[in-house]
Amino acid sequence: MKDMIKISSRLGIICAVAAVVLALVNSITAPEIAAYQERVVAQALEQVSTGYEVGETLVSDKDGISSVTELLKSGSAAGYVMNITTSGYGGPMDLLASFTADGEVIAAKLLTNAETPGLGKKAESDEYMEKFVGTGGSSAVPQRKSDLPEAQADSVSGATITFSGVAKGLALGSEYAVELGGAN
Repeated sequence: MKDMIKISSRLGIICAVAAVVLALVNSITAPEIAAYQERVVAQALEQVSTGYEVGETLVSDKDGISSVTELLKSGSAAGYVMNITTSGYGGPMDLLASFTADGEVIAAKLLTNAETPGLGKKAESDEYMEKFVGTGGSSAVPQRKSDLPEAQADSVSGATITFSGVAKGLALGSEYAVELGGAN
């Protein structure tokens, strides 16, 4: 019985020390991680704004869209950049995508995700997102591999759920851009 108390006490002390050390490491690294994430989002915003002036960013009340940033051309509203959360094979995925006021996809960038390396992770590349550029608005965002030309459909083989998640997120953003564009 005394041995169990000794072992339990030692384990308790080890756990307490580990908790203190982890809290200390977290307090040191958390600001650096947050600053890194802000830089990644800022770089992605610059990339998807494609030469438009970046306007004010507002929090969105639309499900799946956390923020909307207005894109300006000569001081007038020309489109929007949206931070969109959608679901992929590995769970939630964050997209940063730009749209014209009539809902056409200008550019998109996959940010945080847990997709499968070599398959769903391909969605992080610019070439992957080019499949969606120019869709939305007057032409539907491709929702299935069969909606793509054969050469592009082959490039999403093995990552159908990732493709579907990206497509649904971009379709949501396209619809919302039309709603917002009509309000101006």
